[in-house]
Amino acid sequence: MSLSPALLEILACPEDKGPLYYIESESVLYNSRLSRSYEIRDDIPVMLIDEAVTVDDAEHDRLMAIVAEESIKPTFQAD
Repeated sequence: MSLSPALLEILACPEDKGPLYYIESESVLYNSRLSRSYEIRDDIPVMLIDEAVTVDDAEHDRLMAIVAEESIKPTFQAD
């Protein structure tokens, strides 16, 4: 089951308040600016800063390749 489009429109990183990439195949919301991923457990995004995973450069590149390959748009357009 995927996250609803209405929910995705309002999801933002709890730390920098910017948009996220929903990578459904990885069950994560990803902040490319901070290289942090937020896990989705039982179809519920875990948006706690303390539970975010900071990824290394190789993982960042892998996740961004998925974003590019699947033409994933951010949850919203930052102003």
